[in-house]
Amino acid sequence: MSKRSWTDITVDILEVTLTPANKMLIMYKSNLNSERFNKYFSGLLSKGFIEERNDSNGRHLYKTTERGKVLLEVLRKAEELISAET
Repeated sequence: MSKRSWTDITVDILEVTLTPANKMLIMYKSNLNSERFNKYFSGLLSKGFIEERNDSNGRHLYKTTERGKVLLEVLRKAEELISAET
């Protein structure tokens, strides 16, 4: 199994958080261990690509922001262009 790039991991996290999700679900669906997850997730959160929300029960959920959706689209397009060239 090859290592995933920053782009691959970022796309995975942003796709999962298109629907509000808790950290455990995001980490699980992104197929990351807690150390790698925290590194990527905290960066996306601090740069405004993901936002924290609370549901009606007060649970912390995270969702892709509009800025994050723009980044996701750019990264998907870049992957598309790169794969079309090979």
